[in-house]
Amino acid sequence: MIRFLPRWGAVLVAMSTIVLSAPVAVSAEPTGATVTWAVQPADARGPDGRRWIEHTLDPGTVLTEHLAVRNFGDAPVVFALQAADGYLTDKGRFNMLTSGQESVDGGTWITLPETVTVGAKQTTVVPFTITVPPDATPGDHPAGVAATVTSAGGTVAVQSRVGFRVMLRASGTVTAAVAVGDLSVRYERSWNPFSPGDVHLTFTAQNNGNVAATGDGSVRVGELFGLAGRSAATDVPELLPGDGRQVEAHVGGIWGLGRLTTTVEVTPTVVSGDPGGADIRPTTITVTAWALPWPQLVLGVLVGTLLLGWRTISRRRRRKLARLLEQARAEGRESVRVAD
Repeated sequence: MIRFLPRWGAVLVAMSTIVLSAPVAVSAEPTGATVTWAVQPADARGPDGRRWIEHTLDPGTVLTEHLAVRNFGDAPVVFALQAADGYLTDKGRFNMLTSGQESVDGGTWITLPETVTVGAKQTTVVPFTITVPPDATPGDHPAGVAATVTSAGGTVAVQSRVGFRVMLRASGTVTAAVAVGDLSVRYERSWNPFSPGDVHLTFTAQNNGNVAATGDGSVRVGELFGLAGRSAATDVPELLPGDGRQVEAHVGGIWGLGRLTTTVEVTPTVVSGDPGGADIRPTTITVTAWALPWPQLVLGVLVGTLLLGWRTISRRRRRKLARLLEQARAEGRESVRVAD
């Protein structure tokens, strides 16, 4: 069974281990002459327009694919060919292991010639074989292929490579599971007592499934024992099986009136392939934090102090007025008595 999968990253291009996300040509100077080349998926006749190769294969399947190496330089070049396991960098960009790192997964399924010689201004199509182990576990096994040139100038050799993704999925039960952990909540108040604050949170998203997945997440912060609350959406970036990444989110409009109950829920989505029949496993995590409404408390104390002062002054004025009235009455009575 072979199916093309619609969504994966773009062609990878690396200078040493730097990866780009679109097909480009890379230049290097292995022997003093500038070499510019590109690598693309192909069929037996030449580049076929694909940006990467993706297949869903049954265990034990053997498949022949092709790559095209294009030499834009003015002299023939010998390129080293490499297949290796693929991974995502911390910034979410696809890359493949370097020649000094051992592949243990999809990179070992690919067999291709060690080198290829491409004439000046020429394109050479290179067939390679994908062999799925009979005991391959269901799910994604990302890999990449690249053509490499090593620069000999200076005291440090620099390996420049150009390649693309080869995304391989072994058929079987597809499980999309993104676990959420290490939830940390921080309340950032506004010192304006008439303006609410924000809740900032971070959590770790871990792909515990067997296929690449993203996550549609929601965050809810409840206060006043659940009588009030606000919600916000958050997204988990693409994660390959076994990958983990820290995710940040924030929820505005929170007054911080005591206990804050923060709940994060993530529903994974299969990045590519047919999600029909996939085992989708949502995850929910809840933590409780406390926040005191200091601006409102300060405002309340000030208002209370002003009211108490106003009441005290009013009482004193009333008492003084009463004394003056009583004094006036007494003087009036005394004047009447003297007249009599």
